[in-house]
Amino acid sequence: MSILVDWSELQPELIESIAKKLKVHKDYVRFRAVCSNWRKSTSKTPKHLPCQLPWLMLPQTNNQNRQSHLRAFFSLSDNKTYRLSLPEASNIRRRCGSSHGWLVILEETPAVFLINPLTRVKHHLPPLSSFPNVTKFNFYDIGREYTLKTSEGDAYTCSLKEMRDSFIKKVVFSSSPSDSHSDYFALAILNQTGDLAYCKKGDSFWKFIDNAQSYSEDAVYHNGCFYAVSKYGTIAVCDVSQSLPNVSFIQTPLQVGGDMQYLVNLDDELLLVTRYLELGFDVDQHQLDIFYKTTEFRVYKLVLNGPKWESLSKLDEWALFVGENSSMAFRASDFQGCKGNQIYFTDDYSEWNYDGANGDHDLGVYDLEDGCVVGLPCYPRKFYNGRRWPPPIWVTPSLH
Repeated sequence: MSILVDWSELQPELIESIAKKLKVHKDYVRFRAVCSNWRKSTSKTPKHLPCQLPWLMLPQTNNQNRQSHLRAFFSLSDNKTYRLSLPEASNIRRRCGSSHGWLVILEETPAVFLINPLTRVKHHLPPLSSFPNVTKFNFYDIGREYTLKTSEGDAYTCSLKEMRDSFIKKVVFSSSPSDSHSDYFALAILNQTGDLAYCKKGDSFWKFIDNAQSYSEDAVYHNGCFYAVSKYGTIAVCDVSQSLPNVSFIQTPLQVGGDMQYLVNLDDELLLVTRYLELGFDVDQHQLDIFYKTTEFRVYKLVLNGPKWESLSKLDEWALFVGENSSMAFRASDFQGCKGNQIYFTDDYSEWNYDGANGDHDLGVYDLEDGCVVGLPCYPRKFYNGRRWPPPIWVTPSLH
């Protein structure tokens, strides 16, 4: 004799206990969608879920309106593309980085805000007009709204669009901005000056980190400090927990000939990743296109008891994700659609380094063992028949 069970009437404690055993975001969302009782018994912002494999946020295609509110995200784990309503990331705005599942967005105002693409929660950072080198902002001085000073004390002006498009290179966070009960720091890398600026949750203005200028290739939060890397691979360690930042330096193998540098946390270890580019030419329909393509990555691991750097010829089961995002490492065996010993990279330089508009974005997967580069499933060569702005970026899906 079968016994009918009304699963919707399970005790809240039991429902919560079952939900905490789920490890994948989509499973958790579906679990909460079963009925109102299951939804009320579980948290809308589950903090027990581990970090998920990044999604690739794709650029809008030609047949999309510039004002379209839908943005496409490709999931490696599912080999599927999801479309989310995200008008805040339209092409009339510019994003400058993704970190801990949040996008940092700039528009043609001084406002700097961040948004979680899944939850649609928004927070604000101090405005562009609050950076130390901005001496004046006048919204009515058309085309010259910002007045800035150089390190030598000279003054120059910038328009709203110029500040949106070229002032900040990338913003990274020390932790997720979603936790209302804990503080976080944001670090901004400035494009033209190479300065590093930071703010703490609740601050109304940005502050420069003195003595760390030119360490502007990439930054990561590691062991309680921001680590920032220069063009040649040297590293500044920036402790911003006190009223005055404390800066120290780590020497690395000089990366002469490397085009880009990244810093990656890997299981409490720090990796220095150097990217090498090659200039190419393509003649298509009587038009010469100049482009860059990634040809190689080299990886070093920091050994703290030296400190010294060890060259790595393989990453074993680890996969790295680098680009305009905060660089990340994942154990490939924990996720479908991801392979170990691979570096998944996106195009985070073409907007500034060359003007050609017809070549493909430089993104793909680099195998550290055999040195081969292959395309991503959602982005085969010539798929978009030219670059679309902004370039693709890795975003970690997060429900909190």
